Amino acid sequence: MVEIPAPAKESRHGKRRRVREHLLDVLEALRVGEPIPPERALAEELGVSRPTLRSVVDELVREGLLDRRHGSGVYVSRPKVAQRLPGDVDGAWSSRILEFEPAHPAGARIGRRLNRSPADPVVRIMRLRLVDGEPVSIEQLYVPYDLVPGLTGEELAGGSFYRTLVETYGIEPATASQSIEPTVVDAEEAALLKVPVHTPALLFERVTRAGDGRVVEFSRSVYRGDRYRIQSELTLSTHAAGLTVVNSSWSAAAEGTEQLSLNPYDAA
Repeated sequence: MVEIPAPAKESRHGKRRRVREHLLDVLEALRVGEPIPPERALAEELGVSRPTLRSVVDELVREGLLDRRHGSGVYVSRPKVAQRLPGDVDGAWSSRILEFEPAHPAGARIGRRLNRSPADPVVRIMRLRLVDGEPVSIEQLYVPYDLVPGLTGEELAGGSFYRTLVETYGIEPATASQSIEPTVVDAEEAALLKVPVHTPALLFERVTRAGDGRVVEFSRSVYRGDRYRIQSELTLSTHAAGLTVVNSSWSAAAEGTEQLSLNPYDAA
């Protein structure tokens, strides 16, 4: 087994993120019901302690991605049932850039999302999303490097990512596929969102395409469950096959307030 070198001066949170990304890559290569490699082997491969590895595995178990069977091992869980919810939202957010890597190797998992080789460089952005100065979500963006040469963190902190794509790079986002599922926040996310560890949250994953079909972005966002809800407006049609949703729209609101204008597709 090839040992994966750890980055120099790696923070505790950075180490956990690296372990998580590697485990997600491992899951992508396995089928439902197959075991992941033994804890000792994974810890040696990644150059981390077994308690660190175990805590990340525990998070994936809580998220439903892994199944720990007592006395047997850890296995890939069955995928969750997906409900398609097309729609759009309106409004604006403010953002704070937490990390910005202008030439991050895509890796196997992100490469598949972006239709790129694992060795292809991508821009990786991690930003904190706020409403009225209060943290609401943590977003990680992955964008093919060759689509946004010269992109800086300052552009994303001060304006809309999609507006930058259109106005600076001539790329107009046209469609997006998005999944939404429940999760809980880990220690790093809890500190940034100012909530207790394991607070319920919503996990959004989105793949965005331009009009010509090119994938221009993959994003993974964690939204506070106590400050975020989704409302849907459905257009229904009855025909021989039964009742069908032919169109829908959704919006977000902060709990205990009037509806907010929040737009993950065109946020500051």
